[in-house]
Amino acid sequence: MKILKRLSKWILLPLSIFILLLYIFNYDYLLKAVRTIYLQGHTTAFLKDYEEFENRVIENESPQPWALHKEYNSAKETEILKAINATNKTIAYVIIKNDSIWFENYFEEFDKDSKSNSFSMAKSMISAMLGKAITEGKIKSLDQKVSDFYPEFNKGYSANMTVGDLSSMASGLNWDEAYYSPFSVTTRAYFDDDLESVILGLEGVEEPGKSYKYLSGNTQLLGMIIQKATGQNLSNYLSEKFWKPMGAEHSALWQVDSEENGLEKAYCCVASNARDFARFGKLYQQYGKWNGQQILDSAFVAKSITPRFKESPEYGYGWWLKTVNNKSFFMMRGHLGQYVIVQPEDNVIIVRLGHLKSADEGIGAFTSDIQTYIEEAYKMME
Repeated sequence: MKILKRLSKWILLPLSIFILLLYIFNYDYLLKAVRTIYLQGHTTAFLKDYEEFENRVIENESPQPWALHKEYNSAKETEILKAINATNKTIAYVIIKNDSIWFENYFEEFDKDSKSNSFSMAKSMISAMLGKAITEGKIKSLDQKVSDFYPEFNKGYSANMTVGDLSSMASGLNWDEAYYSPFSVTTRAYFDDDLESVILGLEGVEEPGKSYKYLSGNTQLLGMIIQKATGQNLSNYLSEKFWKPMGAEHSALWQVDSEENGLEKAYCCVASNARDFARFGKLYQQYGKWNGQQILDSAFVAKSITPRFKESPEYGYGWWLKTVNNKSFFMMRGHLGQYVIVQPEDNVIIVRLGHLKSADEGIGAFTSDIQTYIEEAYKMME
C-alpha cells in the first residue's frame, strides 16, 4: 500500500507541475485538446467531435425535402468508387442531378439524417453570409476596411486590409495553417475558450490584397465582423437568411468556443448532413435564387466562383475552383475530405463526406481523391 502511495505521489506531482506550467505559459487549451481529441484516439479533429464541444443551434423550419430522381439509385457504384470509398472511409456519397437525388449511399452508422462536421466547408457559408450582409447594407462592400469594425487592425500592413481580402484569402496576416501541430495557432483556435483574443492578436506581415494564401484565421475574423455588423450571432444569421429559406430538413449545430456567449468557429465546424450541405451547392448553381426567390445577390455569387487572382485560379471568394476533363467545377471543401462539388452546366452536385482523403499535397492544394469522386460520378451517369 505504501508503494502505491509513493507511486501516486511521484506521478501526480509531475503531472500537477506540468498542468500548472501549461496555464502559466498560456497553453492550457491543450488540456481540452487531450480530452476531446487525443484521448478519443484521434490525432486531429474528427467527424463527430461536435459532440465533445459546446454548440449553438442553427434552426430550420418548413423543410423542403429533395425530390428523388425517377432513376433514383438505379445505378451502381463503379469498382474504383467502391475502392476509394473503402480506403478513405467515406460515410456519405450523393449525386444530385437536375435538382433531384439521383444516387446516394451511406456507410457505417451514418445515414441521410446523420450529422457530421463540415470543417472548412463552413467558409463557403461565411462567404454567403458576407454577401447577404452587403446586400442588406450592414457591410458597405467587399472593399470596406477591417479596421472599421476592429481598430486593432488600423496600423501597418493591416490598415488597408478589407473584408474582401479576408474572403479571398489575401489578408497578409501571420497565421500558421498547421492542423497536426499542437502548438500552432490553428490548433489553439480550435480549443481555446477565448477565440476572439486569439484572432485579435494577429498581425499583418504582408501587404493585403496582392496574392492568395489560405489562412483559416481570415474566415474567423470575417465571421466576427459579420456578427458585429449584423448584431446577430452567426448561427442565428445563417438560420434566418439561408437555413430556413432553403428549407433545410434538419436543424444544425455550430461549434462555439465556450459555453456562455460563445463565439462560433467561423472557419469550420457546422454539424449537418449531406443533403442539407448540398443546398449551398444548389443555391450557388442557381446564382443565389431558391425556388424563384433571390436570397443572395447573383453578382456576388458570380464573383465568388471566379478567381480573384490570375496566379491562383483555384480560389474565388470562399469557394474552390477546379477544371476536370474540360469541365469547370466550383466546390466547398473541408478537412479530411468533406466536399460539395458543383458542375453548373450539367446541373450536377456531388457530395462526399468521410474520415480520410488522399495524401496532402500542401495546404490548399487539390488532393487526387477529388478528381476520382468526380470522374466516377460521371461514369455512373453515362
